[in-house]
Amino acid sequence: MDATALLQPVMVVALLTLVITLWVLFTRIPAMVRLRIHPQKVQDTSKFKDLLPPEINRISNNYNNLFEQPTLFYAVAGVIAILGHVDMIHVYCAWAYAVFRIVHSLVQATVDIVRLRFAIFVLSWITLAIMIVRESITIFS
Repeated sequence: MDATALLQPVMVVALLTLVITLWVLFTRIPAMVRLRIHPQKVQDTSKFKDLLPPEINRISNNYNNLFEQPTLFYAVAGVIAILGHVDMIHVYCAWAYAVFRIVHSLVQATVDIVRLRFAIFVLSWITLAIMIVRESITIFS
């Protein structure tokens, strides 16, 4: 199977990260201007969160989350593609992962219902775990 089928959902997650990055920029900067927060004042990010409204922080928190679990997804998908082990199960898992990350981002950046977000997080981990375990079995057998 062609590696492109697996790399398409990888690029969807990368595009999601780009969209969230722009969303952070287009909400955080105007909020800082409106609240008259000088950029130098927010060097310490722990204090920065106290200065901005929760709706702005939710988007920033999601941006940070996109550099946690998804980085493992990128690596695992890359290994599968490079080694030529792409099959329909990996592709379906990768697409499911991408969809779960999009939904997770939307929930976290808007309503941030923790139980719902956690359920989506677990589902994304399950799809990623399937990819990890299947590829590990292939590599180590």
